[in-house]
Amino acid sequence: MLNLIKSLNKVQKRRVMQALDAALVPLALIFAFAASDLPNGLWANMDSYMLLLPYLILAAACIAAWLGICDIQVSSYEAASVGLTAVHAIFLTITSITISDIAGLGLPVGVHMVFGMVFFCLAVACRAVLLQLVLAVYRYSANRTRVLIYGAGTTGSQMVSALRGHETIQPVAFVDDSKGLHGMRVQRLPVYPALNIATVVKEKKIDRVLLAVPSLSRPKQAQIARRLEKMGLEVQTLPSFSQLIGEEALVDKLTPVSAKHFLGRAEVDHPLAEAGVSYEGKVVLVTGAGGSIGSELCRQVIDCKPSKLILFELSELCLYNIDMELRSTIEHEGLEIELIPVLGSITDSRQVRKLLVTHSVQVVLHAAAYKHVPLVEANPLTGLVNNVLGTQTLAEQAAKAGVERFMLISSDKAVRPTNVMGASKRLAELVVRDMAKRVGNKSGTVFSMVRFGNVLGSSGSVVPLFQDQLSRGGPLTVTDKGVERYFMTVQEAVRLVLQACSISRGAEVFVLDMGQPVPILRLARQMIESAGYEVRDADNPDGDIEIEITGLRPGEKMSEELTLSDDLLGTTYPKIFMTHEEGLSEIEIATALRSLREAFIACDEDMAREVVRRWVEGFQPNVAKVEVS
Repeated sequence: MLNLIKSLNKVQKRRVMQALDAALVPLALIFAFAASDLPNGLWANMDSYMLLLPYLILAAACIAAWLGICDIQVSSYEAASVGLTAVHAIFLTITSITISDIAGLGLPVGVHMVFGMVFFCLAVACRAVLLQLVLAVYRYSANRTRVLIYGAGTTGSQMVSALRGHETIQPVAFVDDSKGLHGMRVQRLPVYPALNIATVVKEKKIDRVLLAVPSLSRPKQAQIARRLEKMGLEVQTLPSFSQLIGEEALVDKLTPVSAKHFLGRAEVDHPLAEAGVSYEGKVVLVTGAGGSIGSELCRQVIDCKPSKLILFELSELCLYNIDMELRSTIEHEGLEIELIPVLGSITDSRQVRKLLVTHSVQVVLHAAAYKHVPLVEANPLTGLVNNVLGTQTLAEQAAKAGVERFMLISSDKAVRPTNVMGASKRLAELVVRDMAKRVGNKSGTVFSMVRFGNVLGSSGSVVPLFQDQLSRGGPLTVTDKGVERYFMTVQEAVRLVLQACSISRGAEVFVLDMGQPVPILRLARQMIESAGYEVRDADNPDGDIEIEITGLRPGEKMSEELTLSDDLLGTTYPKIFMTHEEGLSEIEIATALRSLREAFIACDEDMAREVVRRWVEGFQPNVAKVEVS
């Protein structure tokens, strides 16, 4: 039966409805004659009307075709369609009066009026019955999705009305948080308490839940959705009617708040100006070109119009993305810059040597590093080899190739580190400082480094993490109430790198005046409030998003420092300072690197950590258990 219904095309369905209406005409006449007190009885009057019946049926078909009644789907038959059926019955009544008078039958007008009313009632009733028959066929011949509506308000009620005629979806019941609705029936469906949803799902064999509560904040909807998904249910969220028609903005249309909104100070916006001359017409190599810092370095170097820009990246996807972006920029702006994407690792000395020599690289901006503290803490050998030995390989080959300038991108976590990542960056600084002192003058390469705090909006940083947690309804996780960090935007960080590199003389550590450190707890509150939500805590238990204190992660510090000493010297740029820090001797550096290589060859993490403890000043490891999820 189901296959027969599905096989009917539009024309065939129209003919079925026309045949149904044609059959209703004699039935309505029989009822009208039976209900009227006419002489000669029912069948004698029907016999006299029989010659006119074909004309009345033809008129009924023509009127229906004109009004388009037979083209209306039974699942869409509602108030307006009932109105058209009433118009159809009125015209049919007038037609019956006209042809009976022409034929001289002399029937009372009341008979025709009863005929019209009966035809109208039969036509409406038949379509209602037909709809239920079709739905019954679908219900018992196909898999129906049993749906539970969460929210018995206006949106939920409208959704049930819309789903009544659906072929494969069956609304079963409501659940709602309002106690006033519990035990009542809305749209003929029972309303249950939301607390009993697990029982309702089991008893009613629910397959899907529709969240029809657009008045709830998005975080609360996300929390409900996650709870239902844990029951193995498919969950979908419905916007309100006012959102659908555009009178109220959809949540997804909200403009994300810029990361620099949370900087806590005015953004440093010094144009590159004369610093750009240091890169104009030069061959520039950017390592880690696909990362957050590396990609922005590439964008700003492009503005300086180098003759050649080499993108050195370990990740194929990241390299592809930045290469496509920069090629589009170069083509759009009509720049004559040769762009060379190179897939490889800075630990490969042969590839690095060939790259530097083949392209006669003049400036190296070294941003390639493993920077995520928990990951490097869990994988210390990999992190140390890449960040320390990779930097050594790149610096040594740069000196041999006669590179003019070499700038290491470091971190404030390198100052008295408590984690392997910070220690690896400090060892990388010591390597670069040693190169500056030992071979810088001989090779003519100016080695220097730049150190800054957390970059807002970079991959793995706190702002994207909080934004992701917000989108899932929270909670926002903060490791400790007292944790605070220095922050800067990626644009600030890159300008610092390029400006510092242009004025370096060798072995300097450049830092940026980043103002006061920002408490992470305050940042979390700002992000919740800027998204239009309220913090849920003891003072506001009905808030939207909770802030959860999780405890310090392995290797995490309460606060960061920018220098080992407070001796900062000014530069030509007001917000950029430099310092000269004591390092290790040539013999000590050689010993540290040899020990690190031995640890790598032996695959001994404890040996690698011992190298860090011995040679990194102020290293105080956090011995908490490392867990990476």
